[in-house]
Amino acid sequence: MLPWFSNDKFPLYLAPMAGVSDKIFRQLCKERGADVLVTEFVSSEGVFRRNHRTRGYLDFDAIERPVGVQLFGGDAGHMAEAARQVVEWVGPDFIDLNFGCPVNKVVSKNGGSALLKDCPLLGKVAAAVVQAVAPLPVTAKIRIGWDDNSINATSVARLLESLGIAALAVHGRTRAQGYSGAADWDVIAQVAAAVSIPVIGNGDLFSAAEVAKRRAQSDIAGAMIGRAAMSSPWIFSQTKHYFATGQILPPPEPAEKWALIQRHCELAVVECGNEDIAMRPMRGRLMAYSKGLPASKQLREKFQQVSTLQEVDEIARVHLATCLEAA
Repeated sequence: MLPWFSNDKFPLYLAPMAGVSDKIFRQLCKERGADVLVTEFVSSEGVFRRNHRTRGYLDFDAIERPVGVQLFGGDAGHMAEAARQVVEWVGPDFIDLNFGCPVNKVVSKNGGSALLKDCPLLGKVAAAVVQAVAPLPVTAKIRIGWDDNSINATSVARLLESLGIAALAVHGRTRAQGYSGAADWDVIAQVAAAVSIPVIGNGDLFSAAEVAKRRAQSDIAGAMIGRAAMSSPWIFSQTKHYFATGQILPPPEPAEKWALIQRHCELAVVECGNEDIAMRPMRGRLMAYSKGLPASKQLREKFQQVSTLQEVDEIARVHLATCLEAA
């Protein structure tokens, strides 16, 4: 049902990340080897009520395929109708259900990982969406449980498989952990062994070697990379190179990284149509990109104030000159 898993393929997913995995960043990752993309999560209520801003999150280009739209919400009827509308509006390759987001504003509305505490409702939501968009595939993303006392990923996975979910991404943390502590890959491996649908492992995948290690230690059918891609979008191509050759590629030179940073900024301004408005949210993105660059602390201080493309270009010029002097 999902061709990117056929013939022993091991697809690399870009994780859906609010405020990060927009169309521009997805395409930059696609260029660097990401196989499957997923939109930022979208509120089913926003889609259901035909909110104009919500619809903007659904935008993608054909070059991004295969691409899925991720929905969250706790009302089965509204989730089903939202999924139908999404299919009608933009025609994604699959619908993805967010049963893992730990953020309070999502959980408080009975969305995301809150449903891990209410498996009957989780099942109703999944079944309703599967039925609403058939034969389009529906996938889901979960965490391993709500907290250490309620780790239920294996039973949730079996439930979702029985309801027609085509593939499952598992983040190896509980909701209580948020993004702290270590991802529990033993639980991810247990989930992969418990179901016949593809399981995509997610959590603490910060290098090609780490992805290969987790692939070898479990029956995961693919890997989902999130935070590592924010600072190093080339992790996808590095991982594919490692799979093919067993060799670890060196990190890109500062000049290559700066070329990506500047292009990202330029594309963001073109997409927005207003330099000042576009550059404000780019500050956080620039700070993520600074990771691994020489003098990253000083760069982050500068990025906190940046508001124009010219400022970015000047920071790049000075930084690269300093790198050359130090070489």
